[in-house]
Amino acid sequence: MNAKLCAALVAVVVLSLLAAGCMGGAETPVSEKPLYIVGIDGDYKPFSYIEADGSAAGFDVESVRWIGEEMGFDVRIQPMAWDGIVTSLVTKKIDMVYSGMTITPERKERVHFTEPYWIVNQAVASRADSDITLDDVLAGKVLMGAQRGSTAADYIQMNLIDTGLLPTNNFKQYEGFSLAVTDLENKRVDAVMYDTPIVNEFIMEMGLRKVGIVETNEEYGVAIRKEDTELLTLMNEGIHRLQASPKWEELKVKYGLV
Repeated sequence: MNAKLCAALVAVVVLSLLAAGCMGGAETPVSEKPLYIVGIDGDYKPFSYIEADGSAAGFDVESVRWIGEEMGFDVRIQPMAWDGIVTSLVTKKIDMVYSGMTITPERKERVHFTEPYWIVNQAVASRADSDITLDDVLAGKVLMGAQRGSTAADYIQMNLIDTGLLPTNNFKQYEGFSLAVTDLENKRVDAVMYDTPIVNEFIMEMGLRKVGIVETNEEYGVAIRKEDTELLTLMNEGIHRLQASPKWEELKVKYGLV
């Protein structure tokens, strides 16, 4: 065997040993944090939304990132259509929903929830020049709009349509709440209903008029697959630590939730 071939064979052996971790003692394992994909509604300001540059922001988005740092895992934020987000969780396209999701009996049949971290009611908004009242809304006298799959839509269905107060054709549902507001401005609906903090954002930004509040006292929780009990425990502990930290009040002030 000539010298050049011998040297080449030695180099190959050395590289193979290095790749296998057999040089210089036992292989040192690489430690990686678990990664959880977090589904959000990207049109749910101030809890979760997408900035102009495409980045995710909001009270819930910052909360889950803080919890990830505190509890030792990474997160990837995934905006999704709200009316299919629970199905995406159950079919393992995402690992949790952390985006102002109300805990309801129907949803609890499919997923587990953390302990509640926020409570909201429903608000109704109209155009600034409108004189409709909350009594008009609750009597089914106006054209209503809401986001499909939301608890506002559920409320309208159960309390106005199913009771015969509001004709089915007088209720329009939308992929996102901002689309409902667009139709409100264009006079295709008379009023829209949604979670109070989100309605407040649109009132400030777009000059809408708040018609009134419907007290539903809904509890927000983080949705997690039923089999992921360890993740459920992890998130409950993370939420407790967040709420006990100065970060919690900082986030509430930052996103106008005080």
